Order: sequence, then C-alpha cells, then structure tokens
Amino acid sequence: MSVFPRLWHFTRASLRGLFLAGLLAALGSTGCSVKRLAINQLGDALSNGGGSFATDDDPELIRDAAAFSLKLMEALLAEAPSHRELLQALASGFTQYAYAFAQQPADELEEKDLTAATAGRARAKRLYLRARNYGLRGLEVKHPGFEKLLRANPVAAVRGLQKNDTHLVYWTAAAWAASISLSKDNPDAIADLPLAAALIDRVLALDEEFDFGAIHSFLITFELARPNAGPDAIARSRHHFARAVKLSGGNQAAPYVALAENVAVKQQNATEFKALLEQALAVKVDQNPEWRLVNTIMQRRAKWLLSRVEDLILPALPPELKK
Repeated sequence: MSVFPRLWHFTRASLRGLFLAGLLAALGSTGCSVKRLAINQLGDALSNGGGSFATDDDPELIRDAAAFSLKLMEALLAEAPSHRELLQALASGFTQYAYAFAQQPADELEEKDLTAATAGRARAKRLYLRARNYGLRGLEVKHPGFEKLLRANPVAAVRGLQKNDTHLVYWTAAAWAASISLSKDNPDAIADLPLAAALIDRVLALDEEFDFGAIHSFLITFELARPNAGPDAIARSRHHFARAVKLSGGNQAAPYVALAENVAVKQQNATEFKALLEQALAVKVDQNPEWRLVNTIMQRRAKWLLSRVEDLILPALPPELKK
C-alpha cells in the first residue's frame, strides 16, 4: 500500500508527557495507585498530542523525532499494557513511520542498490507488523477475543465494531495490508488479505468521511489488490479517488499520487500519469498546515515517480505493430 493520510500529532501535550515521564522515577517507590495515575496521564498526553509534527516541512527532522516518541510510548506501554489510546497511537505511528521512512526510501534506492532496497523493505514490513499487532491489541481491549473471532469469522468479528473504533480499525487494517503487500512470496501472509479487507470495508461502512477521506485514499490502491478484485476494480478506484479529492478539498497530494502510481500505471496511460503527478505537485503545502508534512512527503514521491515514467510506462507501439 502506498498512501497514509496523516503523520503524527505531538505538541505541548508531548512536552507535558516528557515532564510526567520524569516524575515516574520519583514515583517508583510510592504507592501503586499514584504511579498508575501518572502512567495513565502520561499515556493520555503522548497519545492525544496536537499537530506540531504534522505541520513540519522537514521530513528528516521528523524521522528522528518520531522514532524517539514511538520508543517512549512503547516504554510507557510496558507499564500500562491495556492503554487503548497508546496502542492506537503506536499502530498509527509505526504504520506511517514505516511508509515514510523505510518503504519509500527503499523504493528510491532500488535502482542504485538493490541489496539496500531489499533490506529497507524488510524493515518496513517488520514495522508494519509491529503496528498491526499494536492495533489488534487495542481492539482486544474493548472487544476481548477479537483476533480469534476475526480469523474464524471475519464478518461476525467486524460487525461488532462501532464508530468509535474507526481510527484504530483503520490503522490496523492499513498496517496489515501494507505488510502483506511486501510479503508476496509468503503464502501465509497473503492468506490474511481477506482479514485486512474485512477491516477496511468496516471502516468504510462506519465512517466513509473518516479523516477527510483517508479510507478513500487508501482504497484507491487497495481495490486493485483486494481478493477477487473483479473487472470493475479500476472503476472503484476512480470512485474512491473522486471522494478522496472532494473530502480533502483537493488539498492533499496523496490521492493524486495513488491514482497515478496504481491506476494510470496499470492502464499504461502516460498522459494521465503525468497530469496526476503534476496536480499532486501543485498542491500548496502551506494552505493546510496540518497536512504540511504528509504533502511534503507525497510530493517527494510524486517527483520520484515522474523521474521514472519511462520505466513505469512503456512507449506506445507504432501503428504497424498494433495490427
């Protein structure tokens, strides 16, 4: 999968979280209830931060800062293993980190260093699986036995999910599907694709406007990869593209990149491919500060894809060879 709509949300809440983290050592020898209260407050602070990461325009800076924040949340989770908001933040954070800072750099490396690219994708897959596992743990908190039921009866399992589960279900599904996309030589992983599809379809049913069309952006790609995609898969992808653009007001580069990279390439339509990527590059990254980081990252991918147009789309055959 190649599109994740929003990247990390940490502001003063994170600074407050770091302050609380400093208190934990002092609380180590005090009563368990006091320490538990501090842990829960820190978990809430870290998982419900604002948007200073998302508004940044320096992906390399965020790469390093996000790694620290994710490890801090993991350390806290060891003390509060059922903190649902922390599990949700880790599912979304590791999914986005894997795409932006492991998978995408690996893709860009492939032509120059296949060994490094392969290692980068393997790392991305491990991070996606870590995200998926945090997501499944988060769902288990509210829905005990969820994963077991999902594997036995996906329809029944997802039926019990409610609208307030949407965020967690989305990132669990996104991470799962992304890990499968990097496991094409693993039959066991591919066999899980219907489970990811069940979660994705439930998000669409629960809240099709989720996060300004995030589920539609994701489905642009996923419709082509889902089990038994069918002859109308491209039409469905285009429908989701239209909804994603409408719900984001045309201010996110991701839908344009997704349609170009998946549908235009599949149809070998060079004109549409270039036009879509030019539209992605025309998105004004400062118009919506909360999307500045994700638009910066997706525009970087758009530039890279444009540089590879001759590799991705074959030249048209001369008329005499079409007969």
